[in-house]
Formats: sequence, structure tokens, C-alpha cells
Amino acid sequence: MKALCDTLGMEGYAPTGFVSAHRALETLRGQEFDLLLTDLMMPEMDGITLLNTAREIAPELACVMMTGHATIDTAVKAMQAGAFDYIVKPFKLNVILPVLNRALALRNLRLENTRLARRVAERTRELESANKELEAFSYSVSHDLRAPLRAVQGFCQIFIDDFGAGVPQEGRQLLEHVLNGSQRMAQLIEDLLEFSRLGRQPILRQIVPLDRIAKRLVDEQRAKDPQRHVEVRQGQLGECEGDPSLIEQVLVNLISNAFKFTRKRETALIEIGAERREGDLVYFVRDNGAGFDMKYADKLFGVFQRLHSNTQFEGTGVGLSIVQRIVERHGGRIWAESAVDRGATFFFTLPPATDEAA
Repeated sequence: MKALCDTLGMEGYAPTGFVSAHRALETLRGQEFDLLLTDLMMPEMDGITLLNTAREIAPELACVMMTGHATIDTAVKAMQAGAFDYIVKPFKLNVILPVLNRALALRNLRLENTRLARRVAERTRELESANKELEAFSYSVSHDLRAPLRAVQGFCQIFIDDFGAGVPQEGRQLLEHVLNGSQRMAQLIEDLLEFSRLGRQPILRQIVPLDRIAKRLVDEQRAKDPQRHVEVRQGQLGECEGDPSLIEQVLVNLISNAFKFTRKRETALIEIGAERREGDLVYFVRDNGAGFDMKYADKLFGVFQRLHSNTQFEGTGVGLSIVQRIVERHGGRIWAESAVDRGATFFFTLPPATDEAA
């Protein structure tokens, strides 16, 4: 044993040798070691018992067993006890050093994994705390901000209805500006709450019939303005896997945007379909409306980011942010192609329908 300790010391290790297994365990309880190199057969206890007891004291300890019995049973027992490897005696230095190096490397990996798991747990706790704060903020927004806003809207409307005839035109316009501004703020609050809720809402995966949902949403958009003629070409979408209510919200936003941004076209054309691209099924909603400059495409999905003024097209700039969040939470991606006054196409992917979801 002394010769082995001396040899390992010359190779850069700092070994501590023991002739007593009990003495080794006693020292291990008060001092930190990286690796245990033990014989299988010893006077006080066998190597398997020593190894099990040592790992109870120091779970991250790397263990290597030495044995003169080169049998499979010996190796299996050593591995089952938690040994990284075993060495058959008599051994040579060029055999034992690689085994020890690998065992220490494994120990370092285990320690790093433990540290990583600890950081993940800490990060999870931080996220849970942040989510609770966000929920508290959402509650505050929904109750503390909307109530006075409704009061402003209500009193403005009552004043216009009861005293509007006696108010000069300029004063009436100012009141209508206040009313419109409060309504827009209320919509901004609703959209912000919806965006916040989507980050916490669990996804209930089912088979989603996209054709039926898209057709119903198109009919609903037509019903909002029956006098307007919009040509809609809907291809076969099939089914996908996801949360039906969330997927419907994706289509609601994209289809309603297509109707909105083609409003100034004499002949409005909207296409809804799917196509294969590099093996993926890509859905799209295309229109021949106002379009946008692609140099601003990176702002398209940002919260409250708008590429058109409110006087041109109404909106809060949250809808596409919601769409992106839903698509990405389903494991898909979304992007757009467009040119000013030449329409826009929004592409997105979703998980295909599977038997498990069905």
C-alpha cells in the first residue's frame, strides 16, 4: 500500500493510505476526499461493505475496486455497489492511472450536474415567485385600474347623452376624444391581461380541426360587415395537435387582421392554406392589403408594436404578440413576408396530429 501511495504521489495525486477500514471511514467523516480505492478482500470488512458505507457518508465519492478475482460476479457486485470500475491485481501503473482519471472525471461531472440541478431549482423558485407577482399585478390591473376607467367612460357617455345637445361642437368633440381614449385604454388593458394569461395557461393537447375552425371564423368576419365583398380562398388545412381554444385564437388574430388590412381594397383577396416546406407542414394566411416594410419585421411580434397608425387601422399591437406566444408554446414558429401596399403573408407551424392526442 505504501508503494502505491508513493507512486500516486509522484503522479500528482495526494493519496492517504489506511490499513484499517474502520479508520478510513472515521477519517472520511471529518475530511473530504475525491476518490476511494479499496481492495475487495480485507481483514476488518470486505470492499463492498466499505464502499457502501463510504458512499453513505460521501455520496459524491468516486469509487474504484481492486480485486485479485477476475470474475464477472466480482465486477457486477462492485458496480452494483456504486463502484465506477474495478482493477484486477496485480496491476500496472499504465492500467490504474486511466481508471482513476476516468473515475475522477465522472465525479466532477456528477458534482457539476448537482450544481446545475441546484441552479435550475433556484431558477424555478425565482420564476414561480415572478409568476405570483405577475398574477398579483394582473389582479391589480383587472380590478384597480378598470374600475375608475369604467367610471370615466360611463360619466362621459351620460354627459353626452343628457347634455350633448347644449354643448358646443368643439366641446362635444373633446368629450368624444376622452371617451375614445378611455375605450382604447380599456382595450389595451384587456390585451395586456390576455398576453399575461397565455404565459401561465396550461396547454390541453387535443386534435384540432383547422378547416372547420377557419371556415367559422371567416363567416364571423363576414357577418360583421355584410355589405363588404371579400374573396376568401381556403385550402385544405387538415388537423393539428394543440389546445383548441389557443389555436383558434391564432386563427382569429390572423384572419381578422387579413380582413382589417384589406379594408381599403376594392377587390379584397384572402387566402388560407397549408403547404409543405422542407418536410414541414406550414400554414399561412395571405392577403392583398396594406402590407408593411420588411425592414420593420423584427418589431412585428413585439408587445404594443404597430407598423400602422391608429388613424389608418385600429388596434393595440398585442394581437401578433399573442399569436407568437401561442405558436411557440406549442413548439412551432411564426414569420411573415410582406411589402408595402402589396399585402402580407403570415406563416406558422404547429405539431401534427398524433394518435396519442386523439
